[in-house]
Amino acid sequence: MKIVRHPNIVRLNEVLASQTKIYIILEFVSGGELFDKIARDGRIPENESRRYFQQLIDAVAHCHSKGVYHRDLKPENLLLDSYGNLKVSDFGLSALPMEGDGLLHTTCGTPNYVAPEVLSYRGYDGAAADIWSCGVILYVLMAGYLPFQEVDLPSLYRKISAAEFSCPYWFSPGANSLVHKILDPNPTTRITMEGIRKDRWFRKNYVAVKHGEAEEVNLDDIHAVFDDIEDQFVAERSERNYGAPLVMNAFEMITLSQGLNLSALFDRRQDFVKRQTRFVSRKPAREIITSIESAAETMGLKVHTRHYKTRLEGVSPNKFGQFAVVLEIYEVAPALFMVDVRKAAGDTLEYHKFYKNLCALIESIIWKPSKGMGDSSLLQTRTC
Repeated sequence: MKIVRHPNIVRLNEVLASQTKIYIILEFVSGGELFDKIARDGRIPENESRRYFQQLIDAVAHCHSKGVYHRDLKPENLLLDSYGNLKVSDFGLSALPMEGDGLLHTTCGTPNYVAPEVLSYRGYDGAAADIWSCGVILYVLMAGYLPFQEVDLPSLYRKISAAEFSCPYWFSPGANSLVHKILDPNPTTRITMEGIRKDRWFRKNYVAVKHGEAEEVNLDDIHAVFDDIEDQFVAERSERNYGAPLVMNAFEMITLSQGLNLSALFDRRQDFVKRQTRFVSRKPAREIITSIESAAETMGLKVHTRHYKTRLEGVSPNKFGQFAVVLEIYEVAPALFMVDVRKAAGDTLEYHKFYKNLCALIESIIWKPSKGMGDSSLLQTRTC
């Protein structure tokens, strides 16, 4: 991320370390995920979609010019700043060119967005694979849904490998043509970054981004933190008591809050839930677990519980792929428990629906602040 400094890529400012933790200081991007915008508004008008796509291509082309391949491009990893500009994030699966043939060999990414050659286990060009993902993103922006959807992964992979999709009628001829050139299952004939940038549809109202190519990047902080780190690992927690939930202290609660505003931890009155959500209960921990298990069975999900941590699994509600959620109970005060809920597999939009259904089924155990408590000064902690 330090190598790929660009206005449309989330900037990594610095890396610091204590004896037990690594702190990665990133640019603050306030507009949320592009995924949320699509989930909320549906398909995005063509001109607006083109602007996002132009910024995406500028950012990804810059990564490739530095020898970096993202490998997990999708709307959840594209953020929007306060001006509505796109920022590429989450380089957790990114890679540098391999020695020898320069091909990558790790099968990774999100199934709906992954290129067919990545699934072939024969090595693939990281640039061509990223271009495919950009094409899927363009389709989702303009259509409001995915080009490749199936009830199981083998069927999905067959569709991807054969590029079996069609563009909806509202795609303009130029957009339709470009999407088909990008979603070419043959990476050797797939359109290149240079080809995309020369495309007539792409170039409409295109303004090339300006950025400092000559900016010197200092990697001293990276090397200082990560060199020989294997010898410096320490245990983050003392041995836990499996007979009771983990205890969460005030500092850990603050790190989970948004902008140090603790009201988000206790107030469920939010229009959107993310891939990680929380609720609070005053019921005993064992009763919370029992209620969750009962609700999960009602929803047709398999339940696996161990030491106050529960995993719920099943086929996703739209019968596409697998869906899984992990819930863990923390004691934040005597007789006060916080339940942390995280999506482990499946679509984020389906997780939104799951969480609302779960809350409706376990309404009786969820603690709601008394009237007026939401305005309490205790819940209005602000950053300086």
